[in-house]
Amino acid sequence: MSEQRPAGAQRTGIGYDSHRFEPPGPLILGGVPIPSDVHLHGHSDGDAAAHAITDAILGAATAGDIGEMFSDRDPANENRDSLEMLRAAVARVNADAWRVAHVDLVIVAERPRIASHRELMRERLSQALGVSPGDVSIKGKTNEGMGWIGRGDGIACIAVATLIGAEQTNADRSR
Repeated sequence: MSEQRPAGAQRTGIGYDSHRFEPPGPLILGGVPIPSDVHLHGHSDGDAAAHAITDAILGAATAGDIGEMFSDRDPANENRDSLEMLRAAVARVNADAWRVAHVDLVIVAERPRIASHRELMRERLSQALGVSPGDVSIKGKTNEGMGWIGRGDGIACIAVATLIGAEQTNADRSR
């Protein structure tokens, strides 16, 4: 049963995910297939961007984490679409009287370059989140050649999600 949330209620959550590269491609990131000779290895489709956002949203609502919702021990989650998982997490927090207001995502990778994929990622992620693309910020950063990311072994993503009480309107958010 969902709770009533006061109009000014807000919560913020942080999510992190990383996956290593493995052949073959394509690479799925932010719900976008990117031509590549590698993919992000994971039990699902390996979309580290969607996974980090999912954890940020669930964390903000104190509703567990992605591993609790979608165990990697459950064969039903093998090769699962990460945007579908994100939609399910959004439905879970909505049922608890929260709504996603904003997501900020950092993708740390030597490759691919994020700039040419950013707008399509924002669109795909915003659809799954139930917000406008203007409520989804995506930044691409390199690791300046340092560590496993710098060697090109994989990608890490960090996300911050802001949730608002379900009764809070868009007019309330703009204050």
